[in-house]
Amino acid sequence: MCASLASLSTPAHAFYIPGFSPNIFKVDERVPLHVNKIFSKKSPLPYAYADLPFVCPSTHAKNEWLNLGEVLRGDRISTSDYELVVGKDIQCQLLCTRKVTAEESTLAKEFIANDYYVEWIVDNLPGATRYSPGEGLGDRLQPYRAGFPLGKIRWDKANIHNHVTIRIRYETQKEGIAIVGFEVTPYSIDQGSECPEDPVKPGLLKSVEGKDTEISYTYSVQWIQDTEVTWYTRWNRYLVKTDESVHWYSIVNSLVVMLFLTGMVAIIFMKTLNKDIGTLYSSEEEMKDDQEDNAGWKLVHGDVFRTPSYSSLLCHILGSGVQILVMTFSTIIFALLGVLNPSYRGGLVSFGLFLFVFAGAFAGYYSARLYKVFKGTSWLKNAILTATLVPGLLMSIVFLLNLFVWHKNSSNAIPFGTFFALVVMWFGISLPLSVVGAFFGQRKKAIEHPGRTNQIPRQIPEPIWYMRPRYTIVLGGLLPFAVIFIELFFILKSIWEDQYYYMFGFLSLVFIILLVTCVEVSIVVVYFQLCDEDYNWWWRSFFVSSFSTIYIFLYSMVFFTKQLSIDHFVPGLIYISNSLMICIVYGLLTGTTGFISTYWFLRRIYSAVKID
Repeated sequence: MCASLASLSTPAHAFYIPGFSPNIFKVDERVPLHVNKIFSKKSPLPYAYADLPFVCPSTHAKNEWLNLGEVLRGDRISTSDYELVVGKDIQCQLLCTRKVTAEESTLAKEFIANDYYVEWIVDNLPGATRYSPGEGLGDRLQPYRAGFPLGKIRWDKANIHNHVTIRIRYETQKEGIAIVGFEVTPYSIDQGSECPEDPVKPGLLKSVEGKDTEISYTYSVQWIQDTEVTWYTRWNRYLVKTDESVHWYSIVNSLVVMLFLTGMVAIIFMKTLNKDIGTLYSSEEEMKDDQEDNAGWKLVHGDVFRTPSYSSLLCHILGSGVQILVMTFSTIIFALLGVLNPSYRGGLVSFGLFLFVFAGAFAGYYSARLYKVFKGTSWLKNAILTATLVPGLLMSIVFLLNLFVWHKNSSNAIPFGTFFALVVMWFGISLPLSVVGAFFGQRKKAIEHPGRTNQIPRQIPEPIWYMRPRYTIVLGGLLPFAVIFIELFFILKSIWEDQYYYMFGFLSLVFIILLVTCVEVSIVVVYFQLCDEDYNWWWRSFFVSSFSTIYIFLYSMVFFTKQLSIDHFVPGLIYISNSLMICIVYGLLTGTTGFISTYWFLRRIYSAVKID
């Protein structure tokens, strides 16, 4: 069962991976509880729970195998000593008593003050707290908040949650039971070495105030049969419900912008071009005689396909842009099919990276095709630079940022082995595929341009002020941004506030509208530029649509100041650096879309004009 392609919002069965089935547990069978990490909305620095010096160490800790996406998102999953036995309720079991030094107590206090949450996992479900715990368990479809607070500030003191009540919800099946919910209710109890009989009324709180102390960790377990939620719909509780009308408003807003541009392009094709192409020219002499009646774009027919400045750099950038386009399209398709769902932890990042690596063949192919148009002489060098320029820039940013994260001992720091694996994927897969793609690309016949290019460049007249590049690029970039800025808010909340993004139907629609908008705005701007007899369109067609990435970066800075509470240097640096890398990728994607469509458009219109 998988998500329907026709569905925009996620249906009840959307998070079941095709071919997967529930884990069935028998009565009296032990169910493992894994500990993962602590995380906070106030800081993008997670920490491995098992490495915290003030919690109970596991006597049989075993690190679980993690995929690439899990490692990069800071997951560190290991086994624990919590005993969960199917059908067996436990009332306040002592886990351990930990002596905590003043330094460790201060560290716990800092984490609590920064609203860190704990993530545990049972049967691939993260432990969760309810949004409104005061309403009790009567509302079984009440949504979850992933994780539970490490502690809480009460009466100006940091109190650590050292007792948890674990509620395992299950549905009964023929062979046994399937887990459909994992709830954790934390308490802070000043219990000394004794386990209280009634943790719901704890009395004194266990504070950590920067001094030597002793913390006893206890837990209770309850098994609750759930008749309203099935294994196939168990992830629905974790999804933060948003008003779908907001997403529809985003779609309508995007369609209005797109239809406006579509109308302009239609006018160009149906009126202006038809009129201009209707008058065919047989000689340059006749063209000069009728210059007053000629369209400006035809006057530059001998220069419009002149090789631009920095043509090699343009090939490298556009090759990487094609690689990102292929990766993005493929990832969205997998997401629509229901494969990249929350139950596949780290799947989105893993799939995206592997698809990017294997899309290196497309990058090399397109870069080589364009390089041949510009009469390049070293296709192998071009292929190598295409495969290393943009990925090298991104990897350099990641490496430098990782130095700061390593210094903070965060689980978000990329281990050496993972970093080595990324380098191997880059140089061992992506680079060779780029060379292979370039090999086939340079063997293809060069793309033919209509007409000949003049030996002497035509003088470009002084443009009207609003047709200057700085105005057309800045204003043109506003339109793609206007298409996505509403959906962008939900994407940023998902990334930086640890919410599950699942509206892939809406996202795919907005993405398609975005690409169409980039196509149309680039064509319109370049056409009016050519009508002004300015034939330097190559780079402008790229920058017009890609400039929206500047607005997205500025929007992310507004989100940083208005929505987040990050007030430390390293977390702020992580946010800005990651936002910068995302904007670079987005700019390459939209800029390449605008360039490819404009290039096709110009070959079409100039091939329709007869010029001897």
